[in-house]
Amino acid sequence: MKRQNETRVSEFLLLGLPIPSEEQGWFLMLFLVIYLATMLGNLLIVLLIRIDSRLHTPMYFFLSVLAFNDVFLSTVTVPKMLVDMQSIHKSIPYSGCVTQMYFLILFICTDNFILAVMAYDRYVAVCQPLHYNMIMRQERCITLVAWSLIFSFSHALIHTLLLIPAMGPDNETRVSEFLLQGLPIPPEQQGWFLTLFLVIYLTTMLGNLLIILLIRIDSRLHTPMYFFLSILAFNDVSLSSVTVPKMLVDMQSIHKSIPYSGCISQVYFLIFFACTDNFLLAVMAYDRYVAICQPLHYTMIMRQERCISLVAWTWIINFSHALIHTLLLIQVSFCGDITIPHFFCELTALLEVSCSDTSLNKLVIFIEGGMIVCIPFTSIIGSYICIWATVLKNPSAKKFFKVLSTCGSHLLVVALFYGTIVEVYFFSSPSMSSGKEIAASVMYMIITPMLNPFIYSLRNRDIKQALKFFSNKMMFFKSK
Repeated sequence: MKRQNETRVSEFLLLGLPIPSEEQGWFLMLFLVIYLATMLGNLLIVLLIRIDSRLHTPMYFFLSVLAFNDVFLSTVTVPKMLVDMQSIHKSIPYSGCVTQMYFLILFICTDNFILAVMAYDRYVAVCQPLHYNMIMRQERCITLVAWSLIFSFSHALIHTLLLIPAMGPDNETRVSEFLLQGLPIPPEQQGWFLTLFLVIYLTTMLGNLLIILLIRIDSRLHTPMYFFLSILAFNDVSLSSVTVPKMLVDMQSIHKSIPYSGCISQVYFLIFFACTDNFLLAVMAYDRYVAICQPLHYTMIMRQERCISLVAWTWIINFSHALIHTLLLIQVSFCGDITIPHFFCELTALLEVSCSDTSLNKLVIFIEGGMIVCIPFTSIIGSYICIWATVLKNPSAKKFFKVLSTCGSHLLVVALFYGTIVEVYFFSSPSMSSGKEIAASVMYMIITPMLNPFIYSLRNRDIKQALKFFSNKMMFFKSK
């Protein structure tokens, strides 16, 4: 068990601007005016572009995103700087410093990407004017912005996670790694379970990747429903890959350890991918609601740019959600037994082995985490209530059983996913068996991603036709 004795700080002192004390008032007014001008100017740009339909073009769309980003970039540092100019003790808490650094990197990198996207937009407008409307269509513009945000989120996260061990908050012994208890499997059965979970993992990977491939190559599947299904499949591959490979290695290892930074990273990506599944299930339920309850307006409502926007906002919300819990977790101290009674770095299990006050972490999990779970879940239930209400208005046996089959499959996955999540994170208690918690985690992290391709796709006629077309195509190339 490696430990590092070091002194960790709870706050940092800022040197501030090198301004003589007698000129502080003038510079305070100057920077306050600059900040207000930045805020009002950029927000005015956003408002004008929003309300004037003549400005609903790619160039002004990117400009509005840039203006919105600049408002946040200035807000990360300037208000704190203005307060410090009137303060003698210029300090910033450890968590505030880490958070400020994360958002600075995020917004600066987003500015960087948006400027590149705007240059590309001008290149297309000048060099390929006849194809401009086709190339810079709305869904592509939204996609470019979404990828800019995703790359910037990831870039900022990498540097923040690398900085955490170096900054390291008060004198304490800090652990450099954790020990994982692993799955509660008797030694004589390790081989059988290793084979079982390896088969499940490979099935998950191949099944979901096959779904993505079929949707990609078959133009008949280029619809909102299958677009969301492909995103769900990709997310399930990522969710399984965060924990299962490490779990398989540990099943054959005596020393089941994971580095501190690796554990924090695993917590972040587990929260992100699990919550993305949560939101995607809600988005898919909304898609089915529109298809059944508003079929005449389906094409207009679920147009491609809206589908991309729904996925982009899902990622952005969950990036932020995972970051909140990760930043709160790095404030927690570990000083006693650091064996995690789980096969991965599970958030609540980490809090249980901590020797510091974790009441804030648990409160945020219950309130903020509860909202992240309950809002999509409520949306799913509301969507299906509306679906059944629509079906029952003009009942027919064929329509009833078709909707029942679709809803039954979806609701089965919803029940498995939400049931195990709620059991682990909201109704677990010290008296609850560790084995039951682990079994619930295996269900929503390993079994459910494997079942999704079967439940959502392999019982679907369109997917079967696409699979048959793909098989025939492969046989044709093989015979040549």
